[in-house]
Formats: sequence, C-alpha cells, structure tokens
Amino acid sequence: MCVSEIAAIIGSDGRTVPLSEPGTVVVYRMVRGTWLAERRLPFSLNGDGGLAGLRNQTGELVAFLGTCKTLVAQSASGALFFGLAKAGFSVFEIAGSPPEFLSSVLLEAKEEQEGNVPVLDGADIPAPLEISPGKYYISIREIQGKRPEMSSKQVLRSFVQAGAFSELEIICDHMPPWIEVDAERLGYDLTREQTGLHDMKVLIRRSAGGCC
Repeated sequence: MCVSEIAAIIGSDGRTVPLSEPGTVVVYRMVRGTWLAERRLPFSLNGDGGLAGLRNQTGELVAFLGTCKTLVAQSASGALFFGLAKAGFSVFEIAGSPPEFLSSVLLEAKEEQEGNVPVLDGADIPAPLEISPGKYYISIREIQGKRPEMSSKQVLRSFVQAGAFSELEIICDHMPPWIEVDAERLGYDLTREQTGLHDMKVLIRRSAGGCC
C-alpha cells in the first residue's frame, strides 16, 4: 500500500461527493511537503450494465488507483464500496475540499496500515454507555456535534473489534461503512432503522460464542 498517495472523488466545486454520484477521482501525492494532483479520472456509476457492469467499473477504478489504496468520498455505501473494501482499500467519509483533510487522512491511513487507530486525547470523549448488562448505547451524532474532528472509526472501532458486548446501539445520521465491513468480518448481526430524514439507529448483536 502506498500511503503517500490519497485519492478523493470531487465535484465541480472541488469538494467531495458521495461515491455513488458522478465526479472526478483525483489522486494526490505528497511531494516535498506539498500535495500535488497527480492524475484524474472522470467517474460515474452506470447501473445499466447490472452486476457485471458494476464489476467492470470497479475494476477500472481499481486499475486507475493503482498503488493508491486510500479513497475519500463525502459518503460511501453499496456494492462499489464493498468491492473496494474487499480489494483492500480504505475508504474515508469526509465532506470538504481535499486540502482541508489530506494530511489528516494520510496520518490515519498510516495508523490503519499498522493495525492501529489514532488515539484521541481528552477525558471528555464519551465511551458507549452500558444501559443493562452487556447492552451498550452511543450517539455518534452527539459526539461529532461537540467534536466534529472525530471520526466514528476513532471513537468506536476498537470497542466493536473487542466485542465485549452482547448488543450495541448506535445513533448516527448514516451508516458508517466500516461498521458494515467489520460486522460482516466478525460475524455480528447488524440491523438498521431509519428513524428520520437524517437519523438512523444501528444495532449490532453478537452471540456469546461468537467472535472475540
């Protein structure tokens, strides 16, 4: 994995767009402390080709990205996201312009490659609340409302991977894509419920004899 390169899918205004929407995939490379746009690919999912067409488009995107294994989009979900995840890509969800986030994504990508998640400073960072034996609750929306620089992965991933719970309820505005990948990999049951236009409840359950 080349962690001196970060790709982002951006719109005409230079800001990230959802992975499912048309945009331009730009690969940025760090050169002497400066991020330079190295190559570009106009990209738009075409559902007319069915599953075979989606596989072809995913393959074209993977070939274009080459050694760059980190991609940033405003949001990411669906078959394209899972295809990239299975191909070994780290996909980050960030709304903004690449100069605002490339360096922080580079740091997190390096930590992830080494099997770590950056440690957050501050005793005010809430952990999931145990509401009954083995059952936990956390609101990512509330946390990010107070500390928008925090990612759901930083706050929750070590807890999810440790698996020291029977049930975890997460309140968020959308499903963090890494949770779906980790739940599938670890054999957890995952359900989601859209409770409002920008409100979602995600429930992760694991059996006593499950993973971890």
